[in-house]
Parts: sequence; structure tokens; C-alpha cells
Amino acid sequence: MTPPPASHDPYGASLDESYGHEGDQPLVRPYAMTGGRTRPRYQLAIEALVSTTADPAHLATLLPEHQRICHLCREVKSVAEVSALLSMPLGVARILVADLAEAGMVAIHQPGNGEAGGTPDVTLLERVLSGLRKL
Repeated sequence: MTPPPASHDPYGASLDESYGHEGDQPLVRPYAMTGGRTRPRYQLAIEALVSTTADPAHLATLLPEHQRICHLCREVKSVAEVSALLSMPLGVARILVADLAEAGMVAIHQPGNGEAGGTPDVTLLERVLSGLRKL
């Protein structure tokens, strides 16, 4: 008789396997990375751009997740890219990036801060629509 296939949780970890082998999922669950918080301290759009402002000497004092974000954002990335490239849920990425911004370790460039009073740029919307039509 063969054992049933291992079931998977929403984060891709097998419930029947133990952690600790190279290439396995992280040992810490997403809610633990955020200290149990489910929302960032301030609103952070998924298209907001993030760049590292931290001194490399200070990175060693950060949590591993914060270090990974700072290293990744040496080149400007959106919050959605940070989430995807680090394989973490978007909500977790938002919280961690907001924490880093509050600590002065990253700079956030929110969209819609132009002179138009917060309304989206028509040129940008036309480019997005054109891209969607090409799909």
C-alpha cells in the first residue's frame, strides 16, 4: 500500500516533510516575520518603488528578511517585485518594506504624487491599456 501524497499548505510547504534541508521553505511563517501584524503602518501601493538608502554596515543588525529586501532594492524595485522575487506573500512584503521605510533604511516613491492632485497620469493609463490589448 502506498502512502497518500503529502498535502501542501498555502505557502508551498509540504505538511508531511520536515524543514531544515537546503532548498526547503523558510522556517518562519509569514505572520511571524511581521510580528503578527496583518497591515502595514501606512498605506503602501503595490506599484510603489523601493530603493535602499541603508548604509551596508548597518545591514548586519537587521532581521534576515529585512536584509534580503535591502540587498534586492539596491536597484529600484516595486513592492510587487520584492514580493515575487523573495517568494513571500504581498501583504508580508508590504509590512516589511513599510518597517524598513520607517527605520530610514529604504526610500519609498509612491505613485500619483504629481501635480495633478493625485489623479492618475493619462499617458500612463494609455500605456497600460495598450499593453493589456496586446496580451
